[in-house]
Amino acid sequence: MRPRRLVLTAVAVAALAVTATACGPENSDPAPSASGPATTAAAPATAAPATTPAPASAPATAPATGKPSASAPAQAAGTCGAKDLVLTAKAESQAGGYILITAKAKPGVTCTLPARRPVIAFGSGGIEAAKAEQTAAQPIKLSGSDAAYAGVMTKTTKDNQAIQFTDVIVGINDPDPDPVSLPIGPTNVDKPIVTNWHSRPEGAVPVH
Repeated sequence: MRPRRLVLTAVAVAALAVTATACGPENSDPAPSASGPATTAAAPATAAPATTPAPASAPATAPATGKPSASAPAQAAGTCGAKDLVLTAKAESQAGGYILITAKAKPGVTCTLPARRPVIAFGSGGIEAAKAEQTAAQPIKLSGSDAAYAGVMTKTTKDNQAIQFTDVIVGINDPDPDPVSLPIGPTNVDKPIVTNWHSRPEGAVPVH
């Protein structure tokens, strides 16, 4: 019997221990957190004020001096045309009489007379002067006060047959788009001749 009582006693003690544990104070409430949630936000970074770059300085320009630059000639040296020249005609008594044609460049013009004789004609019928020289002509540059000369013998025949004109038509090139008509007064014309251009008037005396 004793061993059975011991077993029962041990069972009763174990049951009491379990009951005491179940009826003890409840520890179900969680312990408060030692540290609350972090509430401190990082302070916003202070942006440095934007600096406006200094404007680039414009390149320095040289002040105007008011002095004109060296100007080129009004016209480059090319072949002269009648419109580029001041042409005159004058009656001369030497060698039986002839008409001296003088050519000068207009102000501001520099040009060269071609190596040939001028184109000389009379009237609307186109009586044209033939060449008076067999020698080759030379080009002549005209500018400023430079001048060139050509001589026209209006009548080379011995008879009295002739046509009278009061003007002579002068062209530089053949054909010339801008021929010039020059007054010469009443002049008998029959088979006229003309010299080449010359740089001196004495070289422009026609000989027949």
